[in-house]
Amino acid sequence: MDLRVFTEPQQGASYEDLLAVAQLAEECGFDAFFRSDHYLKMGSMTGLPGPTDAWVTLAGIARETSRIRLGTLLTAATFRLPGPLAIAVAEIDAMSGGRIELGLGAGWYEQEHLAYGIPFPAQGERFDRLEEQLAVITGLWETPEGETFSFTGRHYTLVDSPALPKPVQRPRPPVVVGGHGPRRTPALAARFGAEMNVPFGSVERCGEQFALADAACEAIGRDPSTLVRSSALVLCCGADEAEITRRAGRIGRAPDELRANGLAGTPDEVVEKLAAYEAGGASRIYLQVLDLADLDHLRLVAAEVLPKLA
Repeated sequence: MDLRVFTEPQQGASYEDLLAVAQLAEECGFDAFFRSDHYLKMGSMTGLPGPTDAWVTLAGIARETSRIRLGTLLTAATFRLPGPLAIAVAEIDAMSGGRIELGLGAGWYEQEHLAYGIPFPAQGERFDRLEEQLAVITGLWETPEGETFSFTGRHYTLVDSPALPKPVQRPRPPVVVGGHGPRRTPALAARFGAEMNVPFGSVERCGEQFALADAACEAIGRDPSTLVRSSALVLCCGADEAEITRRAGRIGRAPDELRANGLAGTPDEVVEKLAAYEAGGASRIYLQVLDLADLDHLRLVAAEVLPKLA
């Protein structure tokens, strides 16, 4: 099973904080460093020093790491136009030597849109825009060099685009599609995704969503085994109960609640819960790390959990 480090910098983190976590994740042997793409904090914390742009951040980290994969979980389709986003991600893929992954979702956090003047259409339109963005971005990347790409949609139209630059990864960087929607999300994952992510879902909920994705793959003639299945879970691991309690308190959560809804407990407890997710169909877990100053947290998981995974 792959373990990926997943951060929420809108809650309060600088670029330097993120770089330190990414470099440690690489040093410790984690598969990837991902970050959320949000412009506004959630909850009662201050969020200082303020939000960082996801793709600007990843461009910097791309030049300061060498092995670890990098990406977003998830970029909102409401934030950026698909053509310029395809250019930016392709460029950062080149800057990283071919280590970028694009997680793309419909967007859901209305307050951040209001705070920064970003239009926030109704849910149906957001999913329509997401579908068109996925078609445009993957179409641009997959167009052979020397040919042009055109697209006519309800929300986006491209005419004779040179479809440049090309990403290093061919035919394109992996695209992660995530969510709990029972119809459109699995269909979009089957059509465009390299990976289907079910964020913060129970083992049972993930299994249900994976089954829907399998059915969506079969409906379009795709082998379901070609779609990676993943989830994201908040991490709170400690060598003993006192350390678990301290780490839970630092993120404003209770140990029992985290054990029920996240990935919490001693290293052996964490390994046991990861095994349950693997049995339920997940081959990749994103460890949501909320206290970015606690680098020993990642060191513990690297030393006591990673070696026990198949």
